[in-house]
Amino acid sequence: MPTISSILDAKFRQAIRSAFDMDADPLVGPAQNEKFGDYQANAAMSLAKTVAEKSGQKTNPRQVAEQVKSKLDLGDMASEISIAGPGFINVRLNPAWLSSLLAQAGASERLGVEPTATPQTVVVDYSGPNIAKELHVGHLRSTIIGDAVVRVLDFQGHRVIKQNHIGDWGTQFGRVILAIWHLCMAERRGDPEYPARTAKEVLSAVKQNDAVRRKQLIEEVARRQEEDYKSDPEGTQYFEPFLERYHADLERLLPAYQLVGAVEEAPEAQQYIVYERRAPRPLASVSKLVTSDLQKGVAANPLSQQEVNAWAGVRAATLESCQRIYDQLGVLLTRADEYGESRYNQMLPAVVDDLKHLGLATESEGAVAVFIDGPGKPPLLIEKAGGEGYLYATTDLAAIRYRVSVLHAQRVIYLVDARQANHFNQVFATARKAGWADDALLEHASFGTMLGEDGKPFKTRSGDTVKLKDLLDEAEERALKLASEKNAQLSDQAKRAIAHAVGIGAVKYSDLSKDRTSDYVFSWDRALAMDGNTAPYLQYAHARIRSIFRKAGDVQASSGQVRLESPLELALAKHLLRFGEVVELVARELKPHHLCNYLYELATRFSSFYENCPVLQSDEGTRASRLALCDLVARFLAKGLDLLGIEHPDQM
Repeated sequence: MPTISSILDAKFRQAIRSAFDMDADPLVGPAQNEKFGDYQANAAMSLAKTVAEKSGQKTNPRQVAEQVKSKLDLGDMASEISIAGPGFINVRLNPAWLSSLLAQAGASERLGVEPTATPQTVVVDYSGPNIAKELHVGHLRSTIIGDAVVRVLDFQGHRVIKQNHIGDWGTQFGRVILAIWHLCMAERRGDPEYPARTAKEVLSAVKQNDAVRRKQLIEEVARRQEEDYKSDPEGTQYFEPFLERYHADLERLLPAYQLVGAVEEAPEAQQYIVYERRAPRPLASVSKLVTSDLQKGVAANPLSQQEVNAWAGVRAATLESCQRIYDQLGVLLTRADEYGESRYNQMLPAVVDDLKHLGLATESEGAVAVFIDGPGKPPLLIEKAGGEGYLYATTDLAAIRYRVSVLHAQRVIYLVDARQANHFNQVFATARKAGWADDALLEHASFGTMLGEDGKPFKTRSGDTVKLKDLLDEAEERALKLASEKNAQLSDQAKRAIAHAVGIGAVKYSDLSKDRTSDYVFSWDRALAMDGNTAPYLQYAHARIRSIFRKAGDVQASSGQVRLESPLELALAKHLLRFGEVVELVARELKPHHLCNYLYELATRFSSFYENCPVLQSDEGTRASRLALCDLVARFLAKGLDLLGIEHPDQM
C-alpha cells in the first residue's frame, strides 16, 4: 500500500502536467494547520514564476493553484480541496477512504507499508569498541542509533550488512602486550595488585603535577622492570606459560594498561625508554615496534608468536564482554558482524602504493600523506614516518574499497561521533578521487554527546567514565523497584522481565528520541517517567490496549472496516496512516527521533480517543469498530518500538 504522500504526489504531478505541460515537484506534505486540511501542496509559489516565463504573461501563485486544482482528480480520496493564502492547495481526506486504507493495513503483516521498489546493498558501520577496554557510555549512541538504522533499512527491504569496526589493531597493542607482561611478572612476585596500585599512584602524581613523586615512581618502575626482564629475557620461562592459561581479565588489564601509558608519556621516563624490538626492557616503549611488526606480518622474532597470542586472547575476551552488553541492550550485533581493523591489515600496503601511483599521496616529513584539502592545510596521514606503521585513515580507506568492491555496497553509513567529521570528510574525498567509491553514497551519520544533569559529559560521581554495563544494570534495578511498587502481585520472574524491558527501553529511548546531531542531557527521573515522551509511556500505552482485550474476554478485534465517526477516531486514523512516511524519513535522514515523535503523538492521540470514546461500554457495532481501531494502534506501536529495538510487554 503506497503512502498517502506518494499517492498525492503522483496525483498533483499529473495535474501540473495537464495544466501547464511541465513536470514539477508539487511539494506535498502534511498540512501545517489541520483546520485547513490534512495535506497540502506548496508548489504554486515556485510554479508561478516558471509559468510566467514560459507563457510570457504575468500570473500569480493563487491563479496557478486554481489551475492545478481544476485538473486535480482525487476521486473518492478527498472530501474537500481548497486553496488558502497565496496559493496553498489543501486536501481534506475522506473518512470512508481512510477507513478502507486502515482495513488494508490491518490485513497486512507489514501494516500496509510496502517494501522499497529500489532495494540497495547498505553497509552500516556502528558501535566500534576498542579491544582491551570495556564498553562505556560513549559507545551507547553509536550502538543504539546504528541498530535502529539497521532495523528501519531492513524493514524497507534493503540488503543490510552490519559491520562492527572494532579497534583491534594499532599502536595501543604494544601497550596492551606490555601490560600483560606486567600482570605476569606481578603474579610471579606474589604481588598481583602491583600494576593497579602503581598505576593509581602514577596517575595521581601526574594529576597533582608532583614532579618529585612522579620521578620517584618512574625510577621504581624502571628498576623493577629491569629485574623482571632479566628473570625471563626470552619470555619462555614465565611469560609464555602465563599466556597459555591467561584468560584476559579486563578489570585487571585496564589498570596495567594505564600504568604503561602513564609511564611512557611521563617526561621523566624518557631517559629510561629504549626502543628495542625484544622483550620489555627498562620502560621499553614497545608500542610502535610491536605494532609495526604485527602490521607487516613479521614472525621471525622469537617473541612474535607470544605477542600475537596475547593480542588474540585479549581480543577474544573483549568481544565476549561486548557481546554480553549487546545481548542485554537487545541490539542485533553478533560475533558474525565483527569486521575490525585487523581484517584490513593485508590491504594497507596496497592502499598506500595505489594512492602514490595515482598521484594523490606524497611523502611529507618522512611520512606519507594525502593533501586532500590543498597545500597548507592539515593532510590525511596514511603511513607513519620511516614506514613504522599505518593509521586510522589507511584502514578506513581499505574498508571503503572492500565494502564497495567486494560487498558491492551502494550506500555506506558510518555511525561515529561528530568529533570525527573532518576525518571522514578527508577519507571520503580521498576515496572518491581515487575512484574507489564508484557511485556508492558515503555518509557520516554523526552524533552529539550524552551529558549528565550538570551539563557536562556523563560521568560517575568520582569523575570516572561510566561503564555501559553499570548504566544498564542500574536502569534495570530502578525499573524493578518501580515494577514492584506498581504490581506487587506479580511473580519475581514477571517483575524482572518487565524491569528489563522498561529499564533498557528507557535508556535507549532517552537517546533515540533526541536529534542525533545534538548533545542531550540524560536524567534517570525523566527517562523512567510514565508520562511524556518516554519509553515507559509508550510501553504503557501498548500494555493498556492489550489489557482492554483481556477485559473484553473472548471478543476479538474486528477484521472489517473501522468506522471513523468521531473527530478523535478520524485524527487517530490519519496519524496511523502516516507511519510509512515516517519510516521513509528515518531511512533518508538516519534520524530515529522522527519515529519516536510519531509514536509519542500516536500514544497521545490514543489516550484522548480512549478517554472520550467508550470502547467496551459502547453498542455492539461501535464496540467492534473501536476494538479494531485499538488493535491497530497497538500493532503500530509495537512495530514502531520494534524498529527502535525496544521491547513492548503486554503487561506492566
